[in-house]
Amino acid sequence: MIPLRDTYDQSERKRKMDLLENSLTIVEDRIARAAQRCNRLPGEVELIVISKGQPVEKIREVVDAGKTLFGESRLQEAAPKIALLPSRLRWHYIGHLQTNKIRKTLPLFELIHSVDHLELAQEIDRIATEVGLFPRVLLEVNVSGESTKYGFSPEVLKNSFEKLLRLPRLQVEGLMTMAPLSCDPEASRPYFERLRKLRDALAANAGIPLPTLSMGMSSDFEVAIEEGATMVRVGSAIFKKKNVVDL
Repeated sequence: MIPLRDTYDQSERKRKMDLLENSLTIVEDRIARAAQRCNRLPGEVELIVISKGQPVEKIREVVDAGKTLFGESRLQEAAPKIALLPSRLRWHYIGHLQTNKIRKTLPLFELIHSVDHLELAQEIDRIATEVGLFPRVLLEVNVSGESTKYGFSPEVLKNSFEKLLRLPRLQVEGLMTMAPLSCDPEASRPYFERLRKLRDALAANAGIPLPTLSMGMSSDFEVAIEEGATMVRVGSAIFKKKNVVDL
């Protein structure tokens, strides 16, 4: 006979797994619908599951539901998780990167979303040369001008862009931003539009592709997709945590 407690635990795990899979399905459906509204294919938008603050067991449930791309914002939290989870998973670094953490961060993450000033980019390039890596990065832009946010101002980025492109190891693939927090997703639209237009101008002036726009979180990812996002960073809408910022 199976102990009653074990039966309850199995039932509770299945209930939680069903809820998580349902949340993922809803998010993926919303992504698809947003893409269709602007004549884009759902496959043009990559979902990054923001797993910061989540235990390994919870991440395993998301992996079991078919997801392999996760975003973390703190090296000290991410490194143990990465070691314990399957090696086939992909990891993006989405938090503010301190220069003293670069050496340990580079080997663990396939893309860094948060290169927010020239000196950081130069230090990443220097360390990448020493360790033999070619880091893929996004340039974080503070399009809202909020003093509490990291990131290049649009004007500083324009002035620094040639220097960034001359760094031999750095692979600049696009831009990232965060819109100001708001209860109204439409309030984010002007900031996402500004980032897209800035990306288009930089790419045209430099004569290079900048294919990636990382913008949009749980509260506003549909608007971000309508404005051209190729990556959306969604955590709380999947894990059903309220009043949590995904980045």
